[in-house]
Amino acid sequence: MTRFRKSARRVSALVESDVRRLGERRGFSETRLLTHWAEIVGAEAAAMSRPVKVSFPRGGFGATLTLLTTGAQAPMLQMMLPRLKERVNACYGYSAISRIDVTQTAPTGFEQGQVAFSARPKAPKEPPPEAVERARPLAEGVGDEALRRSLERLGANIISKRGA
Repeated sequence: MTRFRKSARRVSALVESDVRRLGERRGFSETRLLTHWAEIVGAEAAAMSRPVKVSFPRGGFGATLTLLTTGAQAPMLQMMLPRLKERVNACYGYSAISRIDVTQTAPTGFEQGQVAFSARPKAPKEPPPEAVERARPLAEGVGDEALRRSLERLGANIISKRGA
């Protein structure tokens, strides 16, 4: 008879050692740099770049972080390098990175398109005015102004989807 665990385990606990091992093979002693890239450098920089490798010089201090980006985004990323270096070093807790190299590639990266850059989110489409007019009386009994507007917008979206 086999024994089962009674408590559930988080998925992150199951893959943590694998992520750490694979990250260290690429020079990432701090795996947060890989897993929380957008939080560390900001949404704008994360949308146009991915960390690829950290190289440490022999017998010296100050590693080189290699970032992957598209050719069109490289000049914008180049202007952000001082701020990126500061934020990455804050993640490490000391001045671990002394230099950042930018590698330009196709939008899907290399090795079977493993790296895909995310586009900026599209602005939500406004529902047609006739759907808004039909939804307005449905939410008129709500006293809170912000809640009423949200309910009107929700109703207008539902009405426009059903009509289409």
